[in-house]
Amino acid sequence: MPKIVSISTYDPPHILKQSNIEQLTKELFHDKIPQLERLLKVFQNGEIEQRQFCIPLDWHRKEHTFGERNDLYIKLATEYSVEAIKACLENPQFLEQPISVEEIDAIIFVSSTGLSTPSIDARVMNKMKFSDRIKRLPIWGLGCAGGASGVSRAFDYCLAHPTEKVLVVCVELASLTFQQNDFSKSNLVGASLFADGVACILVCGDQVLMNTKKPIPHILNTASKWMPNSLDVMGWDIKDDGLHVVFSRDIPSIISTWLGPFIHDFLKEEGISEKQIDNFVAHPGGKKVLKAYEEALQLTEEQTAISRSILKQHGNMSSPTVLYVLEQFMLKKTEPNTHGLLVALGPGFSGEAVLLQWRE
Repeated sequence: MPKIVSISTYDPPHILKQSNIEQLTKELFHDKIPQLERLLKVFQNGEIEQRQFCIPLDWHRKEHTFGERNDLYIKLATEYSVEAIKACLENPQFLEQPISVEEIDAIIFVSSTGLSTPSIDARVMNKMKFSDRIKRLPIWGLGCAGGASGVSRAFDYCLAHPTEKVLVVCVELASLTFQQNDFSKSNLVGASLFADGVACILVCGDQVLMNTKKPIPHILNTASKWMPNSLDVMGWDIKDDGLHVVFSRDIPSIISTWLGPFIHDFLKEEGISEKQIDNFVAHPGGKKVLKAYEEALQLTEEQTAISRSILKQHGNMSSPTVLYVLEQFMLKKTEPNTHGLLVALGPGFSGEAVLLQWRE
């Protein structure tokens, strides 16, 4: 089975308290949104204490063109990806010895918060000594589901190429997409929730011999599901001034009714019961989303505690977020043969599930 051998996360430099972000949002939207004081409670009710941005908070006091935002996205996404890859391939918590980038056979780059052609992975490869025969798979537009989908596509790749190593790099700089002249409720909710983050994992085929310092998650199988006629649930409206968030208020109720049957069917196909899942690696889309996970899959708050902690300290970083959660599960002591389930949902509307088992 393909296995996740190493993982790293990278926090952008500006650590911002939720209360400070709320205050600036209040200043920018003053007299622009009816009942603003009532709507601003979303900042306090979301159970987020701090988030990380790639730019200082005052950057948002001035208007910026789409081109200016996107140029900054390309520059910083490239820089942060390099740092995350280095940390993943040299991570002493998992690897007995560092791995050279020249050993990497493929790179899957996941993002939805900026545009770049050539894609960011090509720019990264010009800064690091990757093989010139490396295979590239950039993935754009999967939003919050992107991290789990990247893991799934790495699994597919390693099944086809069992002697090879593949990197999955997720970068989202959602702070650059904030629209100070968009007075919709979706934009206000997005301002209270989204943040920046970067994550990288190394996935190896089952014929790759790799000494690791602790049991690591092997990927048993993956499953995808999409909901027809659900394009307006979440995503972007792309306009002259940039990316405008689409965020339906029905997301928690959709999860409550739609996610359960998807996961139940997937686990039944794999011959695994819900009671055998010890590590629930959930993308924390928000407090209500986590509650919907618990209701749909009969989970306790203890089982979603790590996801809640990531949300509290980082906010929703879109695609990398579920890998931040996975990192915490990989760092803690886990007995061999423990099962885990990695789940994330995103635009489409779609879901991705990855069945894991920790092995020596």
